[in-house]
Amino acid sequence: MNTSDLGTTTASDFAPDAATGDEPASGEYFQARELKKGAAGWVLLTCLGVSYVISGDFAGWNFGLAEGGFGGLLIATGLMALMYTGMALALAELSATIPTAGGGYGFARRAMGPFAGFLTGWAILLEYAIAPAAIVIFISGYIAELVGFGGPFIYIVFYSVFIAIHIWGVGEALKVMLGIAGVAVLALLIFVLAMIPHFDVNNLFDIAADPGVAGSSGFLPNGWLGIWSAIPFAIWFFLAVEGVPLAAEEAKDPTNDMPRAIVSSMAILLVLAVLVLVLATGGAGALAMSDHPAPLVGALEAVYGDGAPVASLVNFLGLAGLVASFFSIIFAYSRQLFSLSRAGYLPKWLSRTSRRKTPTMALLIPGAIGLGLAFTGEGDLLISMAVFGATISYVLMISSHIVLRRREPELPRPYKSPGGVVASCMALVLALVALVSTFLVSPVAAALTALVYVVGIAYFVLYSRHHLVDNAPEEAFNLD
Repeated sequence: MNTSDLGTTTASDFAPDAATGDEPASGEYFQARELKKGAAGWVLLTCLGVSYVISGDFAGWNFGLAEGGFGGLLIATGLMALMYTGMALALAELSATIPTAGGGYGFARRAMGPFAGFLTGWAILLEYAIAPAAIVIFISGYIAELVGFGGPFIYIVFYSVFIAIHIWGVGEALKVMLGIAGVAVLALLIFVLAMIPHFDVNNLFDIAADPGVAGSSGFLPNGWLGIWSAIPFAIWFFLAVEGVPLAAEEAKDPTNDMPRAIVSSMAILLVLAVLVLVLATGGAGALAMSDHPAPLVGALEAVYGDGAPVASLVNFLGLAGLVASFFSIIFAYSRQLFSLSRAGYLPKWLSRTSRRKTPTMALLIPGAIGLGLAFTGEGDLLISMAVFGATISYVLMISSHIVLRRREPELPRPYKSPGGVVASCMALVLALVALVSTFLVSPVAAALTALVYVVGIAYFVLYSRHHLVDNAPEEAFNLD
């Protein structure tokens, strides 16, 4: 099918379909819900993929040291690297095959029907609505290190300014993001070069083994269970890279740009994860890093002294990493909410776009919710909540790749994953492991997110499944 043909129905098409309850929409409906086409090429999309995640190199990952020690977090990171690589290859294929703003929702909708589509999109939306709240808390921590204050004022300023930039326009927003991400990468390079001379392998294992825990050692101070507990924090090195497909409708050439961007961004993130984990821990010690609000700054101060110029420089520039992820994930939640609303899974008024082709309400509503969550100040709890939503979506998106490969082998695929079903099956097993791990680390976070997830499911079952827009792009891909 050709998505450019969507939205050309006549007034008679407004009548609900008697068999499905779906409601075809007119061209006027879609004209009020248009994104800006051709705003990003593959380089800018690669930058988007890195920006989603790069905050995880500056804060959040280090809490996994308290759970599993360096050995536990290292193994957890290796396992999650395998999972994300397998998933990234699958998403590269799916995003070239089904290039719509729905991303994972569109993939699952094609593979397993509208209920699975909603489950996937709702899980992604929860992840992306919650993650910025955790990130802005970490931003506040870095600012507090610089100027001595943070908290609610910082949360309000950052949400207000960066949502306003997104409302201004996607082209402008992505260019701002490119600059911010460049500064963040520079900060990481400075950190790496500054820490290499101070690496000491003994620092990796300075958390004492717990003699009361089976299997504990200097390498695994909390035993084998510590690996499971460290997984949600290992995920922070890669969390949200799966959001690249959400920009498909704004890409210049989605069938070619999407695979190149996803694979390229994943390769960059793998290298950064290894460098940060090994050098921060090996320079300052696992114990010192395990609860530091700004671990890269803390690592530099541990070896160069408090107030060292290099630490202050990385602190200042490192804010760009947190800001890049905060900024880009706002983009992601707005596009996921936009696509679900446009297709009728969520209230349709949320998908209306402005004259500048930006989904204003889809930017503002999750932003207000995230700001409220940030006021709790519980960054590690919010990480666990975001990871719970993410792992549900991973299971469903990876399953979609497997199902479509088996059920529709003839489906046109401009890009085919070199790992195929084998890589996806490996990623699926690890995604299930990651999902279970969220209950080990924070049952409260998992329970809270699960409660919201169930509320969304109830809305779908009781109302929205009877009012879907069957010629919305993600839905129409199932009619060819």
